[in-house]
Amino acid sequence: MTKKQAHHFEPFLRNVRHTSRIELSQSSLKKNINFLRRKIGPEARLSCVVKANAYGHGIPQMVTMLCRMGVNHISVASAYEAEEVLEYRSAGTDIMIMGILYDRDIEWAIAHDIEFYVFNYDRLPLVLEKCKKLAKKARVHVEVETGTNRTGMTEPYFKKALTFLKRNKEYITFQGLCTHLAGAESISSNFRTEQQKKRYEGYLSECRKRKFMPIYRHIACSASALVMPETRYDLVRVGVATYGFWPSPDVYYQHLQQAGKLKDTPMSRIISWKTDVMDIKHVPKGDFIGYGTSFQATRNMTVAVVPVGYCNGYPRGQSNRGHVLIKGRKAPITGLINMNLFMADVSDIPGVQPGEEVVLLGKQKNNTINVSSFTNYVQLLNNEMLSRLPAAIPRKIVK
Repeated sequence: MTKKQAHHFEPFLRNVRHTSRIELSQSSLKKNINFLRRKIGPEARLSCVVKANAYGHGIPQMVTMLCRMGVNHISVASAYEAEEVLEYRSAGTDIMIMGILYDRDIEWAIAHDIEFYVFNYDRLPLVLEKCKKLAKKARVHVEVETGTNRTGMTEPYFKKALTFLKRNKEYITFQGLCTHLAGAESISSNFRTEQQKKRYEGYLSECRKRKFMPIYRHIACSASALVMPETRYDLVRVGVATYGFWPSPDVYYQHLQQAGKLKDTPMSRIISWKTDVMDIKHVPKGDFIGYGTSFQATRNMTVAVVPVGYCNGYPRGQSNRGHVLIKGRKAPITGLINMNLFMADVSDIPGVQPGEEVVLLGKQKNNTINVSSFTNYVQLLNNEMLSRLPAAIPRKIVK
């Protein structure tokens, strides 16, 4: 095990402990991947997206877990993330950079057989130069503009790119033709998704016309992969669904319709976030709790001090709104969330002592704190909440 691996995989490798810890369930991931494979079918290759530190779950741990499941294609948003995946992937696992790749890192990507998007025609001559220097082929995915207006070549530049790639096919592999759907998770955006699919088919028609096809055609994200079979093509890029989250209620209801069910739970959340009670305080009626005057005790109270705050990714918007689990029961957050601690009311939970386990996210006995418990209060997306969890929190794989 390298020093880097040891740092990520041994939560208590240091002589002292972190204030909280994250556990990742291999069995939940297995359930999710098996469901996704059934959904997308045998024709399309599954690429799991681990950008944003694997949606806050941790790249080292998630790549290790995914490779155990036989996932052999991983997508990231940058060369920086790709380098981390490279260290933890199994042999034969391909890596694809969907976002930024600096000029200085192109050579590195080619040398390590890392696939990458090209969304600007001017990038291609530089790629060719690096290929000739290394005497090694680049694996390029051409991203086209279909209506997201974010990154992607428009039709005139795409035609130039095809000419360039065909002329230089001994140096550059036309690995993929891709685009990104801007609103596949929302039924109200269906008109836009349909327009994007038609535009993408137009680019494919140009490839057919020139008899120069990519190895992979791919446009599907989690939402479209789950409920739009026509978007699956040869490869699907699944992000949030990998981690057990439905992209939106719309997607879940469409799945139920297609499955002919009133209820279905084919995916499970992988992540649990835990800490421990730091101290117990007995607060007289009428006293204020924490900073300011946001909470005043209406009775004699007992509160647990929890050593996690907004510097640890716990949203300050949970102040006087959220809950944690202690002894399997919900304890309301009392007062303002501080930088590195907050208080929870345990007046009605007998026997709570310092050192008692506190579940911030996940299940304890028969109760659960979902990510939606945070997002409903503080107007954060699931992805936003998870990706803000600091990389410094130790992450451990459990059964």
